[in-house]
Amino acid sequence: MKKLCPECGDKIIGRADKKFCSDACRNTHNNALNKDSKNLVRNINNRLRKNYRILESLNPDGKTKTTKEKLLRLGFNFEFFTNIYTTKTGSVYFYLYDQGYLALENDFYLIVKRQ
Repeated sequence: MKKLCPECGDKIIGRADKKFCSDACRNTHNNALNKDSKNLVRNINNRLRKNYRILESLNPDGKTKTTKEKLLRLGFNFEFFTNIYTTKTGSVYFYLYDQGYLALENDFYLIVKRQ
C-alpha cells in the first residue's frame, strides 16, 4: 500500500509509521495547523519583549526613576507584564521577568531589577 504525504501528495518512503515525505513538509503542515493560536502568543511575546527592552535600557544600574511620559514616548504599554508583586506595605510592583516598575506620585515610576 502506498502512503502519500498529506502536505504535498508525494509518495512516502521509509518507516511504516512515517506521516510526511520530508521534514520540510512536516514543518509546513504543523506551522499551518498551529498558525492561528500561535499568532496571539507571538504578538503578546513581542509586546512583552519590547516592554522589557525599554525598562532594561532605562535601568542599566538596577534602580532608577523615570516619568510616565518618557515610557509612553518609547512605546511602553502598561497592559503587558509578566507578574505582580505586592510588598508588606501595600506597594504594587509590576514585573517583566526581572525588570519591575512601581508607580510613584506625579506620574513618576521607580524601575528596579530583581536580584
